[in-house]
Amino acid sequence: MQHTVSTKTLVKASISAVVVAAITLVTFILPAEYNIDPTGLGGKLGLTALAQAAEMETASLETAKGTDEFQTIEVTVPAGRGIEYKFYMKQHEKMTYEWLTDGASLYFDLHGEPEGDTTGYFESYTIATANEMKGSYTTPFTGSHGWYWKNKSDKPVSVQLLVKGQYEVIGLK
Repeated sequence: MQHTVSTKTLVKASISAVVVAAITLVTFILPAEYNIDPTGLGGKLGLTALAQAAEMETASLETAKGTDEFQTIEVTVPAGRGIEYKFYMKQHEKMTYEWLTDGASLYFDLHGEPEGDTTGYFESYTIATANEMKGSYTTPFTGSHGWYWKNKSDKPVSVQLLVKGQYEVIGLK
């Protein structure tokens, strides 16, 4: 028994496939890959955070070394989640920093993890809840150093981080 498909059925199937592809593009792919969210659904699903993380990684690779000038880094902490942003620093290297949010306070832990440690040890330098902080520190050991920010609100929070000193950007971890 041979089954044939009519031209009308093929046209309907083709149009349906194009419509589904367009909806998928606008709803999922554009927010996740390019941080373009015309429907607003990508932000609600956390897809725009994926694109922002990829943008930060690209920016980190382009500016991997610390300088005498402040480097500005933009990070978004998704609603109800936490992120880490880290720098590789050798023992006794110094970093001057300032960070501020778009208004909302975040729980944070400025800490370091020794290079090569397999026990999970880390040393916290500051733990608090605030919407801004500035200061400097000198690393007590070689390893990764940086911030863990936790957003306890139901909306994403933007963080502007300004750093200068002796470091290599690791980025989002």
